[in-house]
Amino acid sequence: MMAYAENTTVSTEKSRGEIERTLQKYGADQFMYGWDESKAVIGFRMAGRQIKFLLPMPDKKDRKFTHDSRNKLRPETAQFKDWEQACRQKWRAMALVIKAKLEACEAGIAIFEDEFMANIVLPNGSTVSQFMLPQIKTAYEQGSMPNMLPDLR
Repeated sequence: MMAYAENTTVSTEKSRGEIERTLQKYGADQFMYGWDESKAVIGFRMAGRQIKFLLPMPDKKDRKFTHDSRNKLRPETAQFKDWEQACRQKWRAMALVIKAKLEACEAGIAIFEDEFMANIVLPNGSTVSQFMLPQIKTAYEQGSMPNMLPDLR
């Protein structure tokens, strides 16, 4: 299967700028982003909620960048070029996801909290997804419902 925007020429900077403009258009009143070697983070405030997306970034040391199909080490410039392309693809996909979620809300197809629930930041700094995934796993393993959401104050 072909990855969305796998051949894009849109820079990561342009994609981040597009995300920021999209968020402003739909009413966000805060925006931030940052990155490290393994991931990028996008955060914003909208509808009275803090939202955080973690975008896993390609590993520069992955063999798909470092070696060719005959298992030979590729030149560093070729490695970087393909890694950079993979980063551009990730940012284009993130721009699409955020825009689609916001447009679904605007069109009345969904409500904000449903579309962004997994990414809502809880008072302890974790996201709803980070909080709930272990509980969902346990519920399926044990065949019982998790405890109600505790008072996090």
